[in-house]
Amino acid sequence: MTKPASDPAAARGPRIRTELPGPRARALIARDAAVVSPSYPRDYPFVMAHGRGVEVWDVDGNRFLDFAAGIAVCATGHSHPEVVAAIRDAAERFLHISSDYWHEGQIALAEKLAALAPFGEPAMSFFCQSGTEAVEAALKLARYVSGRPRFLGFLGGFHGRTMGALAFTASKYTQQQGFFPTMPGVTHVPYPNPYRPLFAGADQGRAVLDYIEHTLFASHLPPHEVAAILVEPIQGEGGYVVPPDGFLSGLRALCDRHGILLIADEVQSGIGRTGRLFACEHWGVAPDIVTLAKGLGSGLPIGVTLAKRRIMERWPRGAHGNTYGGNPLCCAAALATLALVEREYCANAAAVGAYFLERLRALARRHAAIGEVRGKGLMLGMELVDPATRAPAPALCQAVITRAFHHGLLLLACGTSTVRFMPPLLVGRDAVDEALALLETALGEASASA
Repeated sequence: MTKPASDPAAARGPRIRTELPGPRARALIARDAAVVSPSYPRDYPFVMAHGRGVEVWDVDGNRFLDFAAGIAVCATGHSHPEVVAAIRDAAERFLHISSDYWHEGQIALAEKLAALAPFGEPAMSFFCQSGTEAVEAALKLARYVSGRPRFLGFLGGFHGRTMGALAFTASKYTQQQGFFPTMPGVTHVPYPNPYRPLFAGADQGRAVLDYIEHTLFASHLPPHEVAAILVEPIQGEGGYVVPPDGFLSGLRALCDRHGILLIADEVQSGIGRTGRLFACEHWGVAPDIVTLAKGLGSGLPIGVTLAKRRIMERWPRGAHGNTYGGNPLCCAAALATLALVEREYCANAAAVGAYFLERLRALARRHAAIGEVRGKGLMLGMELVDPATRAPAPALCQAVITRAFHHGLLLLACGTSTVRFMPPLLVGRDAVDEALALLETALGEASASA
């Protein structure tokens, strides 16, 4: 087994050496403010210097456990030696060749993805640089091959920030505010959330499916005009919400009844993050199109629209393209990442994720402010609530994340008041235990000052 690329000697040293942010961090943040767009949704003043495995260091020498992993991007940890070697080898040969031509690395990656695709039939890939671009390509492909103009998305979903993907994004209104109109033809329905149900009945998945079939399709949205339904098998930015068993398979059956394509956005949940290569495999559901990015390149910018070959082969030369798609360095990083994930890190995500989940549930039994712990593999969420009313507690959530940073733990939020945990897939139990100790300290401090 490949050992986690961490520094045991550093792990024995002090975690936080300076007041946060330190002097070098403050100076760099001031320089940034003068020249970089203020639109980035930054949470706390972390200025990275270097990283190894699950650990990162800031420019003032402070050491942190990274349980955000670049928003679930650094699947194999920071600067995994096998990924770095693959990138270096590719860089020594050539840095770029446009998609007007061919190179073996892109072909090899497409072959690998076709072998791994969750379709049960031949697959083809379209390469780009990000999850947003992968979603845009999926939407264009679905509209082109179906000849239909409309789409169905879900409240709470996040699919990107370009005008097509943004039309589906519904996790925070600030992402849409000021940009209307986006792409027309998108209808949203609730995503089934068993912890915060919107429909009557115990089975929220069944209730959402019934609403689509018997209300929406009956009175508002002609199903024969719907090209595709775009869904996250596990919602990411919406709160790390795991749908009820039966929902995705029911959605698949609904699509089949009406000739609608099913697009699974696996940008955050894919590439071993949930303990399966694709999250949809937990429910045995085969989509028609899958979007991938984030963890696929271990930090290098790569996105893929992976589709059944009988679908993708239907759009012709020039129908869609991408200058940097299939970049040789990104393909090399992705091939090395997939090899590591297949060999050990997917299984590690399942095993360590189960341990992590149980430890979080034990933490919840000690703290009334934890309303629910949920997730699969190393895609875990902890929803914080007002202990008296059980209402979401966004201020407490932000306070916990900020306090965790000051203790040396990097976290991010999602949904209204959920702390999410998405460490590199190589994380071990010792790092989980260390992170949980820091988290409990932060939670206690934030609760006391609330």
